[in-house]
Amino acid sequence: MRVTFLGHVGMYVETEGGSVLCDPWFTPAYFGSWFPFPRNDTLDVTPFTSPDYLYISHLHKDHFDPIWLAEHVDKRAKVLLPAFHVDHLERALRAVGFTEFIRTDHAEPKDLGRLSVVILAMTAPADGPAGDSALILRDSSAALLNQNDARPRDFDELESFGPYDAHFTQFSGAIWYPMVYDFPADGKRALGVRKRADQMERAVHYLSDVGAPVLFPVAGPPCFLDDDLWQFNDLDRDPANIFPDQTVFLDELVARGLTGGALLVPGSVATIVDGACTVEQPVGGAHPDAIFADKRAYLERYRDDWALWLAQERASWPRGRYDLVAELRSWLEPLLDLAPYTRRGINGIVLLHLGDVGIAIDFPTGTVREWHGEPVVHRIDVDRALIESLIERHVEDWVNDLFLSCRFRAHREGPYNEYVYTFFKSLSVERMAFCEGYYATLAEPVDEMFQCGEYMVQKRCPHLRADLERFGSVENGVLECKVHHWRFELATGRCLTSDDDEHRLHTEPVNRSEG
Repeated sequence: MRVTFLGHVGMYVETEGGSVLCDPWFTPAYFGSWFPFPRNDTLDVTPFTSPDYLYISHLHKDHFDPIWLAEHVDKRAKVLLPAFHVDHLERALRAVGFTEFIRTDHAEPKDLGRLSVVILAMTAPADGPAGDSALILRDSSAALLNQNDARPRDFDELESFGPYDAHFTQFSGAIWYPMVYDFPADGKRALGVRKRADQMERAVHYLSDVGAPVLFPVAGPPCFLDDDLWQFNDLDRDPANIFPDQTVFLDELVARGLTGGALLVPGSVATIVDGACTVEQPVGGAHPDAIFADKRAYLERYRDDWALWLAQERASWPRGRYDLVAELRSWLEPLLDLAPYTRRGINGIVLLHLGDVGIAIDFPTGTVREWHGEPVVHRIDVDRALIESLIERHVEDWVNDLFLSCRFRAHREGPYNEYVYTFFKSLSVERMAFCEGYYATLAEPVDEMFQCGEYMVQKRCPHLRADLERFGSVENGVLECKVHHWRFELATGRCLTSDDDEHRLHTEPVNRSEG
């Protein structure tokens, strides 16, 4: 196999069974906060725009770059689609122009002639934006594991597809913690040290257990060219910075006794055959020496080149166009009405403090209103222009827009509460139903029933666990789930949308349940 690295975790893989373009990211993301590091804006991408296959691991914007895909990639590419429980990724790719999809099942090999593909799909609400995935490619010359951001939970499953000749994995931060929190300086530094160590430890654990002879640190870090965020760049190997670069992690591998670590920068070409690897590096200003010998100077030149773009990005944010309380009330209150598990999980007020207005999202009462100084469990201070932008574009996943931008400050009472950020990535009926259904599987018996006309019916839809008592409607003996429009025959439980018996609805006549 031959892998041309495109930056971050983007790669163009040439195999005996065709070429695969993976996660190309070129457009600055998250309100212009994240830029690819090392830079890839000068890379000639012409050789990589007509792949046989396209793989997008998940919808985070440093992996899914719709602007670049729309402008550069031949739409005849066949998309290798992970088996996510929601179809947001497919819809997003169709919106870009792709029409041919190869659907995969979790951890099931897909034979593509001289190429075998396995995609491991992670589908809990905490996995990316409702899904993350890892890719395994195998031909007669090599087997490659592209883990990127994913965190497979079943190592036996991962191991069963080995041995691997090369392993690509994330090692650096992809989060806003702890930098944005108003913790005391000493405490925040201690948390940063721990976070940096933990994320590298996790990567080392995967690499060590998988045991591939060639190890590539990828999927980070980004760099920050906006003056407001410049301090997040790790310019001097600060042990409290959660964004260590590739050279830091390669040194960590050596310190831990792991061999085979190799550096990739945009334009690097790795040829992998039977466990042996050769890497050809680009020349001139794209060579690793030109990047890492004086990283500060490199980033300053990069910043200068993008200064005008950043100024235009900031100027594009809407300001003063919306009544924020009214807009968020009409958007969020119907979702809160559908979210009993989330509301109980947060059990307090989350405050959006936007300078001239404070907006209280009151989870106990399920209301959105102006804040009047009441105690809060979580506070987010942010420029109102960013919230206006989210409203204007009706962004359903604020994590994948606002929070990863690091353009906010946060305060919380008590420990981390997963429900808070999961709520903000679930701002549609479909997303909220998915999350609530997931929580229901953890909190309620799977055989919970409700009466639906003359039948007792399982409460959770066999498709994606939506609450049928809330989202189901009956017509002519057929129950339809309004979240995804799956239909079931009440008399038999037979699914009319899919012929898969796995999706059969448990149903029985009321008189039978009564004895």
